[in-house]
Amino acid sequence: MTSREWRYILHADLDAFFASVEQLDNPQLRGRPVVVGGSPEERGVVAAASYEARRYNVRSAMPMRTALRLCPELVRVAPRFGRYRELSEAVMDLFMELTPLVEPMSLDEAYLDVSAVAVWDTMQEAAAGLKARVMERTGLVVSIGGGTSKTVAKVASQLSKPNGLLLVAPDTERDFLAPLSAGILSGVGAKTAETLGAHGVATLGDLASRDAAWLRQTFGRRGPELRERAMGIDGSEVTRHRETKSVSSEETMTRDTGEESELVRRVEDLARGVASRLRRHELAGKTVTLKLRLSDFTTMTRSRTLPAPTADAEVIAPVACDLLRRELDPSRRFRLVGVGVSGFQETQQLPLFPDLQAQASFATEDRL
Repeated sequence: MTSREWRYILHADLDAFFASVEQLDNPQLRGRPVVVGGSPEERGVVAAASYEARRYNVRSAMPMRTALRLCPELVRVAPRFGRYRELSEAVMDLFMELTPLVEPMSLDEAYLDVSAVAVWDTMQEAAAGLKARVMERTGLVVSIGGGTSKTVAKVASQLSKPNGLLLVAPDTERDFLAPLSAGILSGVGAKTAETLGAHGVATLGDLASRDAAWLRQTFGRRGPELRERAMGIDGSEVTRHRETKSVSSEETMTRDTGEESELVRRVEDLARGVASRLRRHELAGKTVTLKLRLSDFTTMTRSRTLPAPTADAEVIAPVACDLLRRELDPSRRFRLVGVGVSGFQETQQLPLFPDLQAQASFATEDRL
């Protein structure tokens, strides 16, 4: 492989990040099953579980009541987003000491293009050194996977956890991926995996060997892409900034309700919050979306496209409330409401670590 062709990417993922921070800051929690999340009395969910808690099958996104039932000794800690953001920024700074080409995906994971700073013979040393620096300067454990594409790097980091380092050598990607379950590939969700399984596709090797025309017919345009990625072929670049597609906020209520006045109040509050963030980051969108979840967990979204982009709460709120009123019915009770704005004509990158971005798994959620 010539220097011009050389390309190598690391995927770095902090282990059980929120829970690890709590154990780092409170030595009494070390070695104990810890979860970070909302109160079970307020329909809280698990945002992060320590590896001690995972031994009881406690997982992120699980209702807190379920987690406590699985592990009565569980220690629940309320989230401290400022602290998580502080440590995340410190870790990202360490990544950027190695290479300027860092693409954060969330508070606890990032891709690093290290093509210009190491060759294969020195890659193990470079990645191991990065792990050691993260531990030395922050006290946190990071698992790292590496490969010639984002896809391979991501799979490798998943397999390396916890506290692992797995680097896939160039030209071995297909052999590395072939025996793995097709479900490990990002983009292969439960439905896709079920469809693949029904047609005898259990592993990435099976997926790589399937006819591209069949995949296109079955999964549309992404079918052939799944086949390529199953072979380790993925030309997507590590980019320092990701385009913001939407700004949204949603709230899971402590009790189901069908009261129009309460629902309208919550939607208006959410709309004001979204509008404030839009203005703060100089964004304006043409599409207002309302998200609703019923008491039986049925989820729906309703959207309306405006004639001109807006970041004005006095425009967003009435549109969202009108969409809400169209869905009200005496037989319906709602557990979640959300408001979003998208369709930006000109976008600017939102701050890398907004306070509420990390709250996606809690009773009040705020997402990009």
